[in-house]
Amino acid sequence: MDRYRDAAQLSDALGEWMSGTAPLFRRLADGVAALVGQGRLVAGDTLPAERALATALAVSRSTVVAAYDDLRSRGLIESRRGSGSRVAGSAAAGTTVRDRRVDGGHGASIFQRIVAGPSDDISMIYAVDPAAPELAETLQQVVDEDLPLLLDDLGYHPRGLLVLRERVAAHLTRTGLPTTSDQVVITTGAHQAISLIAQMYVRPGATVVVESPSWPGCFDLFDAASAAVVGVPMDEDGIAIPPLAAALKRHQPALLFVMPTFHNPTGHLMSVSRRRQVADLARRYDVPLVEDNAYGSAPGIRDLPAPVAAHAHGDQQVLTVGSLSKAVWGGLRIGWIRTSAPIAERLSRHKALADLGSPILDQAIAARLMPRLPELLARRSEEGAARLRAMEDLLHDRLPDWRWDTPAGGSALWIELPDTDARVFAQVARRHGVEVVAGRAMDPTGAHDAYLRLPFTYSQERMTQAVDRLAAAWTELRRHGPGPTGDARPVI
Repeated sequence: MDRYRDAAQLSDALGEWMSGTAPLFRRLADGVAALVGQGRLVAGDTLPAERALATALAVSRSTVVAAYDDLRSRGLIESRRGSGSRVAGSAAAGTTVRDRRVDGGHGASIFQRIVAGPSDDISMIYAVDPAAPELAETLQQVVDEDLPLLLDDLGYHPRGLLVLRERVAAHLTRTGLPTTSDQVVITTGAHQAISLIAQMYVRPGATVVVESPSWPGCFDLFDAASAAVVGVPMDEDGIAIPPLAAALKRHQPALLFVMPTFHNPTGHLMSVSRRRQVADLARRYDVPLVEDNAYGSAPGIRDLPAPVAAHAHGDQQVLTVGSLSKAVWGGLRIGWIRTSAPIAERLSRHKALADLGSPILDQAIAARLMPRLPELLARRSEEGAARLRAMEDLLHDRLPDWRWDTPAGGSALWIELPDTDARVFAQVARRHGVEVVAGRAMDPTGAHDAYLRLPFTYSQERMTQAVDRLAAAWTELRRHGPGPTGDARPVI
């Protein structure tokens, strides 16, 4: 099946195609050519119809026609009357099935965007905080006091340094989830934790049930495992129970993946009663449950509910994921999985195959920081509350017709755009120098196409510049108005 028959998917995959000074059609042609060169468009893939792609990119049809003509002149695509345009047979030799699977069918993943590096735009696609000031101090302590012992160590710890596992276990116990060190596996961030779990539990053709909307990275990871992802709607208390029960019964999934504290992108905090219900349902249908609690800070909230795993029964398979990325720094790639000791042992074997163990110096820094985690999270909470108020004030002032619910926590607003496909708006916003994540990246079904995620983790100055540019883009888009089906008319 061709991957880019959908114009919106190709639009997402093109990413920063508008950058540069060449004529617009040439920049578009270069963007498509780059996808061919990367193996993300391969021989035989169908390109969208010119009018459909023009609508998705918010450009004129003549721009797309000229771009396709340019690609034909390069021998990269071929067109036949009545059959549309396809990537030419000799255009992308050597692309593997793995290359196609990693793309995931949703366009450029968040990880592919990271690899591509920064652009000249203000990028609002990463909900990340600056490094905690304690990090530099702790690094110096490790160098001064721990380094001699660390250098005498073998350096390979697939489960993680014992002292770090003990301190992670102590932290989880403080949150209401009694834990011992043999129940903890240290990972290179929460991303690797979920990847290792997928490797152990998910086989090609299996189903994974997630919240809808959900974190884009989970789609990338589960798609890479050749799994089918089924979304379940949410309410203010978390994943909705009747549709969850129906999905577990119907699909008998390999995994149930939820983000109870705080959900990305909505910022919802799953209630205690809902956590208990989710654990009970996973047990009833014998489905391994993964809870990702990497978003641990909340504006103004100090006491959080115990993890879902605290409501598990007996030998029920529940895996709790966490990390230091939000509390300390995204560059400190330390995460963990908490589960039963036998499952932790199995996961450690997968971890050994992946990298023989996370970097030992990073683990030493993390071990010193773990006892201070409540203090670090409390400060993040206060900082987040101030930035959230600032972002909401900016939006109320400059974009008063946008709609959102103030999140309980997390790092971003989940905004609904009235009568507008957020992917089309994202294209216009790029021309105004700001990059945003449209809802389709977080719900491939199309149910949240009118939404976008807007982080509030940046400085006041950066958020003001971004919102000013978004307001200008919104004015431009609304000036041209939506088309008869809700799609924006081309504005170039």
